[in-house]
Amino acid sequence: MTTHDSSAPRWTRYVALGDSLTEGMADPDPSDPGRQRGWADLLAATLSRRRVAAGEAPLEYANLAVRGRLLGQILTEQLPAARDLGPDLVSLIGGGNDILRPGADVDRLLGELEDAVAGLRGAGVDVLMGTGFDPAGSPVIRLTRSKVGVYNAGIWSIAHRHGAFVLDAWGMRSLHDWRMWAEDRIHLSTEGHERVTQAAVVALGLEPDDAAWDDPLTPLPPVARADQWRGNVRWARAYALPWVQRRLRRQSSGDLRRAKYPAPVVIEPR
Repeated sequence: MTTHDSSAPRWTRYVALGDSLTEGMADPDPSDPGRQRGWADLLAATLSRRRVAAGEAPLEYANLAVRGRLLGQILTEQLPAARDLGPDLVSLIGGGNDILRPGADVDRLLGELEDAVAGLRGAGVDVLMGTGFDPAGSPVIRLTRSKVGVYNAGIWSIAHRHGAFVLDAWGMRSLHDWRMWAEDRIHLSTEGHERVTQAAVVALGLEPDDAAWDDPLTPLPPVARADQWRGNVRWARAYALPWVQRRLRRQSSGDLRRAKYPAPVVIEPR
């Protein structure tokens, strides 16, 4: 059972690792629309605000996440760089892109993830992991649901063994509403990122800014089956087909991308 702490967050330097979720895809930064914001930026700003309010120095923050990265790439490219930055908190969330690919070996992914978490914890670094979202409502991605469920179970086991935190995205009721998702149905909308931020705050044992952070939205009127079908066809043409084409060409949406905050910065408190 999580115990909430209302005192100033103890962390002084937070480094975020991962893929498009942690890069902040589909949440344009209001101060720079050409850059993505996302839940990790919002978490850093929240922790920093609470530290400053308690008379502590603001939180330093780096975000090394890059869209499209597989777990192995996160661990070989981002993790060593994160260690060099000397963080006392690291969020390590990945594996979703692996599971979307046929033949994904969930046991291997969990083994690699546990080795990374054990190494960080052994160095005295707090680690925030995250479960995958429940894809039950997705017309295509729901085919991965059983693998996501096994992966999530392994994440909880790793957390128990090594004393890590877990952002429980699978358990979020609000994320079953498509208003929490971008048009591509893969990345979170701005409101989705904001809610996941509060899930991260709770996972770290802190009080959320809003007690109703995971309340379901007011239901919308039902959509006619024909309209649902047409929407699915539009989605497949606009998003699913290009994704498949990139896979066939062995390309990634992040091939030319670099980390947005490779060195620690102070995010404006919010």
